[in-house]
Amino acid sequence: MESLEIKKNYDKKFADFSQSKLFQSLGQPLQSFIRKTGKSYRLTFQELQQITEMAIDFNMWEELSIEEQWKKFKGLRYSKNGNAKKAILKDLRNHWLSLKVNPSIYKPEAPKVKSVVRKVKNNSNDNAVFGSCPVASEKTVCCNLHTIDAVQGCGLGCSYCSIQTFYEDGAIGVENNLAEKLDKIQLDPNKNYHIGSGQSSDSLAMGNRNGILDAQMDFARKNPNIILEFKTKTKNVDYFLSVDLPPNIFVCWSLNPQVIIDHEEHFTAFLEQRINAARQLADAGVIVGFHFHPIVYYEGWEKEYTKIVQSLLNRFSPDEVGIISLGTLTFIKPAIKNLRSLGLPSKVLQIPLVDASGKFSYPFSIKEKIFDTVWNAFEPWHDKVFFYFCMEERKLWKSVMGKCYDSNDQFEDALFTSVSGKMNAAQK
Repeated sequence: MESLEIKKNYDKKFADFSQSKLFQSLGQPLQSFIRKTGKSYRLTFQELQQITEMAIDFNMWEELSIEEQWKKFKGLRYSKNGNAKKAILKDLRNHWLSLKVNPSIYKPEAPKVKSVVRKVKNNSNDNAVFGSCPVASEKTVCCNLHTIDAVQGCGLGCSYCSIQTFYEDGAIGVENNLAEKLDKIQLDPNKNYHIGSGQSSDSLAMGNRNGILDAQMDFARKNPNIILEFKTKTKNVDYFLSVDLPPNIFVCWSLNPQVIIDHEEHFTAFLEQRINAARQLADAGVIVGFHFHPIVYYEGWEKEYTKIVQSLLNRFSPDEVGIISLGTLTFIKPAIKNLRSLGLPSKVLQIPLVDASGKFSYPFSIKEKIFDTVWNAFEPWHDKVFFYFCMEERKLWKSVMGKCYDSNDQFEDALFTSVSGKMNAAQK
């Protein structure tokens, strides 16, 4: 008979574990199953953590629940096995890993997702709005991007986005005195700067609220030694078509196949709407750009990304396009934890995650395949548009492009020279 002391020790251990954000994100039926299973099989704290993570992943990937999986493996071979716990956990983990090896399969119908954003607020404090790219790393080839954080937080609901790990209260903060803060920024007049405003939020999702776009246009006018990039997944270009624009701004769109937009980029503009918005600005003489980031490895990926590339080749002149970047799903540990705690239907963690220069991403062999496919699809533009890989190691650049910059400063100078040259040509 179970001793009272053993029972108390387990109850205390589970009470501590059950307070975790991950466990709390599960529905009551699964919480109850894990509680009973943990007690029955004397699961360690680490084992409780493992089956909780798998339970969340199975739900996110729309697979059989952890309870159904456990019962299946228990009944398969181990109903009379004295070491059932070890065997069932091994089978569960092997099954979980097997789901991550092959390209993900998306169902035609996308799940309905509710926004996790609670409110929009005005930021009137003394927080800094100018800095460096938050995902820059000495371990990868970096463009030395500087950032303007006009908005902190994003409501577009992209399942893979690391922005959701930066701001804990779930609110979107819009700067109330951005013009004043930008006026205080001291740039070196002898240096060129590539600055982007789409790192802590989508650049255009909040429009010109609190005059944030007006302030950035004035900043660009006052600093001719910068190129200012607005990065978006929206179709919100009316502002740019209605005001006098400085010559050193450009607008870029993140692009993905519509099936990825439907399943993973929940409150963003459709693919066709993004391309149409880019076409509107190009017609107005504004340099545009495109970020294939993240490229997702799923069943049908090769055909769909190639189709997007062909659409751009057909609808734009290379003289109208400033940059094209390629990147893929890359996570920091807090982002993975946050994704699981949200528990939204998503397959972005259904990949064979490996260490990637201190972060987690696809293995090199998969990256090489997807980057090579998209890069080669753009062959007609290779010498006419500035291409780069975002947050990737030198080895991948050399394998796919056959070259890489000797330093980040050289990369930064080449990007600035190429884009600013097209801006100057567009003004003639």
